[in-house]
This record gives sequence, C-alpha cells and structure tokens, in this order.
Amino acid sequence: MSSEERLKTLDFEQMSAAEIAEAKRMLAKLSLPVQPLKTRRTAPSTLTARIDARRTLREAMRHGGELTTLKYKAPVTRWPNLVVLCDISGSMADYSRMVLHFVHAVANRKGQGWAKVHAFTFGTRLTNITRHLRARDVDAALKAAGSEAQDWSGGTRIGQSLHTFNRDWSRRVLGQGAVVLLITDGLDRDDAALLRHETERLHLSCRRLIWLNPLLRWTGFAPRAQGIRAILPHVDSFRAGHSIGSLEALGRAVSEPSDHGERDRLLAQIRG
Repeated sequence: MSSEERLKTLDFEQMSAAEIAEAKRMLAKLSLPVQPLKTRRTAPSTLTARIDARRTLREAMRHGGELTTLKYKAPVTRWPNLVVLCDISGSMADYSRMVLHFVHAVANRKGQGWAKVHAFTFGTRLTNITRHLRARDVDAALKAAGSEAQDWSGGTRIGQSLHTFNRDWSRRVLGQGAVVLLITDGLDRDDAALLRHETERLHLSCRRLIWLNPLLRWTGFAPRAQGIRAILPHVDSFRAGHSIGSLEALGRAVSEPSDHGERDRLLAQIRG
C-alpha cells in the first residue's frame, strides 16, 4: 500500500501533524459532482424525443395551416444547492476541521454543478459561515469561520441548532432541490423528542439528507445513543465521515438515490 493509499484510510483523529498537512492537500483536490435536476419547465430543443404541439401548430398557422415542420421541446435542467451542517463540538473538533477543508474545496471548485454551497456550524448555537468559505485561501477562510463560531470545541445542542436552522434558514437555502450533509456524531443529551422532530422537518424540506458520522468507523458500532436513534429514521443515507476515503466515497451517496449506506442495517437493529 502506498503512503497516499494508507493516508486515505487513516482516521483524521489518529493523524500526525505532517499527515494532517498532507491530508489537507489531498482534500483540496477532491470534488463532489452532482447530476442536474430535471424540472417541469421545457425549452425548445433540437432533440426529437418530445414534440412541442403548441409551437408546431403556431408554425403551421404561418404557412396557411399546412403542417410542414415539427417542433420539439426538452425539460429544463437546473443545479441543486448543497447545504452543509457541521458539528464543531468538542467530540467532533478533529473531524469538523478536516471536513470543512473539504467543503471549502467543493465551494470553490467550478464545474461541479452545485448552484450554491451554504455552510453552517453548530455546537451550542448555529452559525452561518457561508461567506467565509468563499475566500480563496482555505486557511484564511477557516480562521474567519472559527472566529465567528464562538462555540468551537464546546458542548452540543443538535436539536436546538436544527430548530434554529429550520426556523431561520431552511426557506432561504433549501430551494432548488437542495442536498443536505449533516456532519455530527449524534451525541446529544438534549431533548430527544425535539431532535427527532427537527430532523424529520429538515428531511421533509430537502431532496436528500445525508448523515456523516465518524463513529461509524468502528466495526461494532451500534445505535445505542438516544441522539443517534432520534436522527437515523429521518435520513436518506448514513455513512462514515472519518477519513479522506470516506469523503471521497460521498459522491455515490449524492448521485445515487438508492444509496442508503448503513442506514437500513442499523434501523433494523433499532426496530428489532
């Protein structure tokens, strides 16, 4: 195994300072491509798959009602938004820094297809760091984001933070068939009923909700924590988020609606 392959599988929490520096360079090269969404709107097209009856008849009227040319139309496509909700509490600090390096690369790489990339951090409160990630220099961007997010490496209030997002931001950023990445270990001691309700509300507001959890790296992981049990039924895909390789594989969950990661297996444990 080459050093680069080894680094892809290494847990962010176990990396040395030199390995973290190299991992950041590798994360800067990663992309997160997405397929465009078809809309109900149509536009004139040279493709012959679908006849545009209205334009065809209008053209015929210009020639005395004689049907001489068929006109065609095709669905208009648009790009979805990407919304990232990243837990920066004490238990997630090592992972959130690396994930935000990846998010910065996605936000600043052209040609991936995302209409807009919005990013929020949360520990004990929700902070919008979208404008900071637009800075080209990743170190400057994350330093500014860290200065604004005063709850870095503190406690966790996932349910309350999702409530704030759903109340204040969901209508602004979840349009256009948005995909949401929720990055958290799910270790929340607040009201489980609130967390369950707000996660369900978030799920209903977006096209796809993907949960990245670094705890999933453990072979014997089981959904015992009440926060994990509250979130899991309301996500589309549940995947690990502890290494470069796990972030590299994220493209599959984004582009394939059939990809559920470990969700179904762990839901069976909860219900069984």
